[in-house]
Amino acid sequence: MKYILLASTLLLFACKSIKPIIAANTPTIPQNVSLNGKLFSSIFQQRAAEYRALCIQGYNIARMRIDSYVAVSSKPKAIITDIDETILDNSPYAVHQAYLGSEYTTPTWYEWTDKSAADTMPGATSFLQYVASKNIQVFYITNREDRERASTLKNLQRFGLPNTDEMHLYTKINTSSKEIRRQQIMDRYEVVLLMGDNLADLSMLFDKKNEAERRNNTDLLAAEFGKKFIVFPNVNYGDWESSMYKFEYKHTQAQKDSVIKSVLKNY
Repeated sequence: MKYILLASTLLLFACKSIKPIIAANTPTIPQNVSLNGKLFSSIFQQRAAEYRALCIQGYNIARMRIDSYVAVSSKPKAIITDIDETILDNSPYAVHQAYLGSEYTTPTWYEWTDKSAADTMPGATSFLQYVASKNIQVFYITNREDRERASTLKNLQRFGLPNTDEMHLYTKINTSSKEIRRQQIMDRYEVVLLMGDNLADLSMLFDKKNEAERRNNTDLLAAEFGKKFIVFPNVNYGDWESSMYKFEYKHTQAQKDSVIKSVLKNY
């Protein structure tokens, strides 16, 4: 019996002395709502077949609209597309930042885009190549800044996307609104489609509007969705989130958590 008691005592002491081995590169999971949300939305974007299906569905509808389009002028035809979360998938950046306990910052975003490492969204490459085969120009309007032009073109060119040159890439210069850039293209081309993950990619009616205005203007333009406008899913970021915070970009994560909890429906 004394040997059993001795063995039990030694085992108990050993168990108390053993510390869990944690790999040096194991990330810390953030504990606040907003950052955990970025991780959850990113895994949906990276892993869910439903997300893949939504993207393919959007491109399929866009292809049908091109096939059925009847020109109304003698201008050459074009489409206008956003880049981030419409053509390129930046979810690895969101994950990287969340593990660091942070969200978007300009320096880290530059660090990411300088890598030219973003993958394409499901269906993007084949759709844009199909557009080019129909003798339709592709114009890319992005709110990436001019310093990101070279790395952005390099990223797009990795996948053989059409019209990935200086003439077809419109970066942000003075304002995040894309209306002036859209009009510059529309003056010279008949625009068949506009594509984006953010409603402001499609119309100035959504530029810096509050949540109620965004909903109302969505209803106002309801007939255009799936016709002239193709919207892609982005639950990671966008004006839907910024408008919830009333476009206050200096909110702390605690403040963002408070806003999220205050607007969510519960029972």
